[in-house]
Amino acid sequence: MPSQNAPAREDVFGAKILPARALEGVRTRRMLALLLDLIVLTIFVGGLIVALGALGFITAGFTWVLIPLAVIGCPLIALFYNGFTMSGWRRATPGMRLMDLEVRIASDATPVSFLHAAVHAVLFYISWTILTPLVLIAALIMPNKRCLHDILSNMVVIRRPD
Repeated sequence: MPSQNAPAREDVFGAKILPARALEGVRTRRMLALLLDLIVLTIFVGGLIVALGALGFITAGFTWVLIPLAVIGCPLIALFYNGFTMSGWRRATPGMRLMDLEVRIASDATPVSFLHAAVHAVLFYISWTILTPLVLIAALIMPNKRCLHDILSNMVVIRRPD
């Protein structure tokens, strides 16, 4: 029986192995949280486009020039959405909060900074568009159920502690 003062076990990437309760159902909850966050972002960007369209009638069409910028800027909007929500006091996007999840730094379980969360979002976008199978395979084989972009950004998604 290991002593209580024994150091925490670490996985091959140096992250602490978390208790089973912290990782219970994380994969499924993350997928649902992603869908919820995509819905929130779609509503936000759609509302922005509708607002710019309506404002175009008042400004004689001048704001209609901004509609393509709003569409092109979707990844930038998502980056700020992730950055502000994951680094906020709740440590989760709205979808993650609904699924009882939060994000932490994997090596020491501290909250993430805005920059850290923004880098995580960029790595998610790159890994999801280019390496989709590897992202999913990594989450299936990693002991902490981490995706490829989690590993690269030194983050872990866990169940919110009670």
